[in-house]
Amino acid sequence: MRSTTEKSSVCLLKERIIEADLEQTSRGLANRSKKNWVFILFTPKSFTIAMFRRLPALMLPKSRRLFCNSSRHDVSSTIDELNKEMEFVFGEAPPTSLTGSSESQPASQHSDFISIENVKNESKLSHVGVKGEAQMVDVSHKDISKRVAIASCKVILGKKVYDLVAANQVAKGDVLSVAKIAGITGAKHTSNLIPLCHNIDLTHVRVDLRLNPDSYHVEIEGEVASTGKTGVEMEAMTAVTLAGLTVYDMCKAASKDIQITDVRLEHKIGGKSGNWSREK
Repeated sequence: MRSTTEKSSVCLLKERIIEADLEQTSRGLANRSKKNWVFILFTPKSFTIAMFRRLPALMLPKSRRLFCNSSRHDVSSTIDELNKEMEFVFGEAPPTSLTGSSESQPASQHSDFISIENVKNESKLSHVGVKGEAQMVDVSHKDISKRVAIASCKVILGKKVYDLVAANQVAKGDVLSVAKIAGITGAKHTSNLIPLCHNIDLTHVRVDLRLNPDSYHVEIEGEVASTGKTGVEMEAMTAVTLAGLTVYDMCKAASKDIQITDVRLEHKIGGKSGNWSREK
């Protein structure tokens, strides 16, 4: 029984390789149920690697073969080899033999499969290249449109600091006014702070700070607008974050217990994904 840390490399469609470190223990393999099998579904033109929902990603059997989208690939021998390996690893034969076509699988089994190709397409990160490296998104092909984003955050002061801010008695000066300017400045410098952000020409920046006497915190809201090819969500969130940090900096002499919380996007307008609001 295999009990060491193993690595599995599987070549997906278009020769894209996903590598994962796999932890396999003797006890875990011995307790595997017959439903926890990995299947390779072949179609006339290509194939997709799929797995049952019950199978965690860290429990894949060892396989170092290279699967490719080629007519020269011996499908039958690969299936036989995989069946033998799985029987050796799990101590039992597969509950359903692997065949050369996904059409032979019962409909009930299809509903339990997760297609890695589909997951990859649906949840692809735009800032990650095909080799897994960080990249700046090319927006040259996108249409120019109006972009608006609104973000918010809270700065929890506590009663002592809240009273000082409300009375404008903080030693460093007018906390809310300075934080407002800091937020606007932060929005304009977002591309210098966030490595993969585009340098955007902003048409409007608004930062508002309001004191909440019920829970002794500052409510911060930032709105950023632009007419361009990419959104301004990061600019809006940077604005409220910088404003919150400025509040902390100006009040930290009075208390170290100040908290900046709930930094989040509230609304966005424009772009390929359309309009979005947290209050749906």
